[in-house]
Amino acid sequence: MIRFSLHCDKEHSFEAWFSNSKDFETQKKRGFVVCPQCGSSRVEKALMAPGVAGTRKSEERKVPVASPEAPPEKMLEMMRAVRNHVVENSDYVGDRFAEEARKIHYGETEMRGIYGETTADDARELADEGVAFFPLPQLPEDRN
Repeated sequence: MIRFSLHCDKEHSFEAWFSNSKDFETQKKRGFVVCPQCGSSRVEKALMAPGVAGTRKSEERKVPVASPEAPPEKMLEMMRAVRNHVVENSDYVGDRFAEEARKIHYGETEMRGIYGETTADDARELADEGVAFFPLPQLPEDRN
């Protein structure tokens, strides 16, 4: 996996993970790479510095992160925007997600955005086959 620093045509910066550079280009062409802040699909790679291991002890390198139990309001807002974009611009396929994702990946059906549910085993198999997919962000209201 490789992490790219990205920016949209509205100057929003964000990061995303891809299997490789070709995977990024494929997903970009298919309209799957979108800005989490504004939903723009006009996204480009930004300049980024490579991660270089330092000589400091691992304890000193730890970076504090927000607790998943109480994410900052801005993070929640961005997660809702991503979820809303997917729901508004994709077909819901329910528990047939893995089956439909494979059909799209192998060209057996038209390319389109989909969302639904799948098992952890099916998700691992999709990843092993090179099928590009991402879990929707889980929001606090989903736990109700």
